[in-house]
Amino acid sequence: MDRLIYLSMAGAKADMQRQDVLANNLANASTPGFRAELTAFRAVPVQGSGASTRVYALESTPGHDMSPGVVATTGRPLDVAMRGQAWLAVQALDGTEAYTRGGSLEVAADGTLVTQSGLPVLGDGGPVQAPADSELSIAADGTVSARAANGRIDNIGRLKLVTPEAPLNRGTDGLFRAAGGELPADTNARLQDGALEGSNVSPVETMVAMIAAARQFEAQMRMLQTAEGNEKAAAQLLSMS
Repeated sequence: MDRLIYLSMAGAKADMQRQDVLANNLANASTPGFRAELTAFRAVPVQGSGASTRVYALESTPGHDMSPGVVATTGRPLDVAMRGQAWLAVQALDGTEAYTRGGSLEVAADGTLVTQSGLPVLGDGGPVQAPADSELSIAADGTVSARAANGRIDNIGRLKLVTPEAPLNRGTDGLFRAAGGELPADTNARLQDGALEGSNVSPVETMVAMIAAARQFEAQMRMLQTAEGNEKAAAQLLSMS
């Protein structure tokens, strides 16, 4: 009885955590550059005297799917899709340097080049600043050019593109960071202007996985109900003896 309760409880908790991850993936199925989160669990016995029959589910080697998303042409000058393993450097809300594959950029009211979520895009010497009343264009090597009203074109910086040698770590803010700190700019990294890389989440596969997780959760709940019924039956038998 003791084993059944703990096994069912651990399984139900793991299914709930899996549902949370799948729901977040599905919500970001249309987010440019989004990388699907992965979940993995393993059974671990509870250590301690009298607990040898108990196990619980432990999240193991969580990570993200690094397969690229589909690149779609938008024709918008400030949409960029990183090629190969390149990542775009941005300034996170906590002031640290982070990396993203989401290349939907725009110019803020103060002239700062920012991402769709408002994070400053980093260049050679910090956030890229656009002159007032200018039109921006981005070359394949990340060079940002500004066309003034009089037709003059000036280079105002170069986007910082990095190519990690080791897997990046996803933060709670959805951005990625390197384990050893800031990465150096890769002069060989390239991007495609006028295009966006989509999310690598498959809505159909994610929906199927959510249905499977929901059914597994229901099965764990039925096991708990079975354990409760068995316990009541055993108590009645003991009271009759």
